[in-house]
Parts: sequence; C-alpha cells; structure tokens
Amino acid sequence: MKVLLVEDDASLREGMGELIAEQSEVRETGSVAQALGALREELFSLVVTDLRIGDTGEGGRIILEAARKRLQPVAIVSAATAEEVGKVLRPHEPDVVLAKPFQIDDILGMVERFVGLRQQVVRAAERGPPQGAWVEVAAGVRTLEEPDGLLWVRMEPGVSHPRPVHRGRAGVMVVEGSLEVEGEQRMKHQYFYLSAGPREVRTHEGCLAVSMALR
Repeated sequence: MKVLLVEDDASLREGMGELIAEQSEVRETGSVAQALGALREELFSLVVTDLRIGDTGEGGRIILEAARKRLQPVAIVSAATAEEVGKVLRPHEPDVVLAKPFQIDDILGMVERFVGLRQQVVRAAERGPPQGAWVEVAAGVRTLEEPDGLLWVRMEPGVSHPRPVHRGRAGVMVVEGSLEVEGEQRMKHQYFYLSAGPREVRTHEGCLAVSMALR
C-alpha cells in the first residue's frame, strides 16, 4: 500500500512525507509531470496533492483528473476557501480537502482513513464471501451485504451495470475475474477506488468483487 504525495515546496514535502510514512509507504514527487508519471507507473491507496502546484496554478486539477481515470482517491491540500477550491477543480470534486495550516493529527487521520479502507477490503477478499442469501439486483448481477457494510457483488460474463457497488465513495477489490470502469480495467486481486456519482461497471469474463463505503 502506497500514498502518492505531490508538493513542490521541498521542505513541506519532506515534512508531510515523514508523517505519511508513519501510516504507509510514500512516493514523493515535486511537479505535475512527475506526478503524472507516477500515476502511469503505479496504483496508490491515496493521492495527496497541493491545489496550486505548477506554473499555471491548475496542477491540482490536472492531477485529480488523472487520478480519477486511474480509479484512485484524491486529497487536495490548500489554504484557499472551499469556494475557491471548487472553482479551480470544477467539474471534479476531491475526496477530501486538507486545509492549510493543518495539524499533525489531521494528515495522520486522513491517511489512516484511506489506507484503512483498503486494508479492510483486502482482508475481506482474502477470506471470501460468507454464507448467506444473494439478492439479484439486475439481470446477471447479484449482491450479498454483510452486517458491517461490506458488499459482495457477483456479475455474470458480458454484464454491465450502472454502479452495482456502493453509490457513494467506496474501495473495491476484484476477487475473481475482472472489472472495467470507463475503460480502466482491474484484474483479480487488484484494488481500486470509486468516487461518488454514477460509474458504469462492466465485466467481459464475469467477476466476484467486494466493496466497502468510505467512512
């Protein structure tokens, strides 16, 4: 599990990197180009980026868009007001905004929230679905929900569905087969993150997946 940190202030990047490293492995980058390269090379449990990084001041939006395509959660770090952040990022929305100046517990809690989500989904995938009654929610799509909120989804080959997992933000692990979300494919044992909103999910070979909503 790894966090991508994008910050062009070297001293701030070093300090934030040390804090994040208490919760997760971290890859540090100091520019938009480096961040985009990292997103092409790896999958992250969380992407943490400064809003105004880059010469144009729109680096945060560029990185957010790229991370969304790769199905990864994004935290925006900014001293701007909520209205200003929304204006820069529109039409996209980050999964969390870390307001400057922030406290140590703020960044530790944020990282723990996303890393913990992935850990919970991975543990569930390792043990497999429990015994219980599956519910058919659409043709070729069945679900099984556990008391703690874990949601199992089984899809038959060739099926597509507008969001068979949690409607809000959620972490997802493919247990069997493969899933495709807007052209981005995840195979067996791969984790990904779905932001809020409608996202069509399809499978060519069929799949079993487990998801948990972000809390």
